[in-house]
Amino acid sequence: MKEDAINVIQSAFARTTDEIFSLEEWKKLLGSGRRLRIKYGVDVTAPYLHIGHAVNLWMMRLLQDRGHKVIFLIGDFTTQIGDPTGKSKTRPVIPQEEIERNTQDFIEQAKMVLRFDDPELLEVRKNSEWFGKMPMGEFLKILSLVTHTRLISRDMFQRRLTDHDDIYMHELIYPILQGYDSFMLEADLTIIGSDQLFNEMMGRFYQERFGQTPQVIITTKITPGIDGGAKQSKILDNYIGLGHSSRDKFGRTMCLPDNLILTYFEVYTSVSESDLKNLADLVQSNPLEAKKQLAAEIVRRYHGDEVAKEEREWFDQTFSRRQTPSDIPSVVVDSVIATAFNVVQKFFGDKKSKGEIRRLFQQGGVSRNNTKITDHMEQLTLSDGDVFQVGKRVWFSIQTQ
Repeated sequence: MKEDAINVIQSAFARTTDEIFSLEEWKKLLGSGRRLRIKYGVDVTAPYLHIGHAVNLWMMRLLQDRGHKVIFLIGDFTTQIGDPTGKSKTRPVIPQEEIERNTQDFIEQAKMVLRFDDPELLEVRKNSEWFGKMPMGEFLKILSLVTHTRLISRDMFQRRLTDHDDIYMHELIYPILQGYDSFMLEADLTIIGSDQLFNEMMGRFYQERFGQTPQVIITTKITPGIDGGAKQSKILDNYIGLGHSSRDKFGRTMCLPDNLILTYFEVYTSVSESDLKNLADLVQSNPLEAKKQLAAEIVRRYHGDEVAKEEREWFDQTFSRRQTPSDIPSVVVDSVIATAFNVVQKFFGDKKSKGEIRRLFQQGGVSRNNTKITDHMEQLTLSDGDVFQVGKRVWFSIQTQ
């Protein structure tokens, strides 16, 4: 690879890189001039990716655009075990049908960033290819190379021991399985969140032990979620998902605390370094405008310029000018007399639990025709065209039969 191309990659990666193991190996790899094999492994426990995951995907896309190959590894075998990383409890077993369904959802979302159209640039593999038919003797040989002391040293296992929580054997060996994947794929590079470092260092160990050049590991920056707290998580609902609509991406970004605007610009957009300096001033003088620009940039990255422009206009019309959107969905009611709870429940269906709907009322998050409803059991007389607003970003109208 030519020196100017190497500099472009290193400069682009610097914005989102946390650590490199090791920097010298990484420089040597880039300068080797050969096509790199980049491992990207996912356990399909839940069918979603968020923009935090996509940081790694965008870095891989940059390498794809320069002729390198991503090995998109579906951990269908290890999904049945469940990665214990960051978990205080054992994960439940996921049925095979759900694994297959989640796999397709993962791939569809990853296509928003990675190129799947060229087999020279991306190959999909599954680790059941080797683990599913591995003889017991070979498996025991792999296990025999790693000590219990080394495995139990992981921080989450130490926390479980402190809390007197159980650690099951299949969880304990998970890092061995993830590490062995790197050997089987002959990976040159893997780009991961820092919480996966222990597992991927195990990959370097096995590669060296079996005569391969160990993979370079790049860990990426992890930011707080849109609530300013823990990292993005579906469970906490503090994330911006690749599967979210462009409108949801824009609206969720607008929930971000002001002190994270510049960080999100740096990590989750491709704005230039010079623009980042100007944006730092804008965050100080007009954080609302800076946040709108951030939301538009995130939408632009996944949906294009035109959609980003439309979402910015919709947001300004709806929130800045306090107008009700013109394209809201409608709910057909069977009776013009109904409780407020039943109306809202009919709109959400099984997307929200009864408890979640009751909390919306308790928190003052439900209104009809701009009048708040705090009693979820209030009897309402409904009319065609009544407009309900739930939270800051959801509206629906009433249609009577």
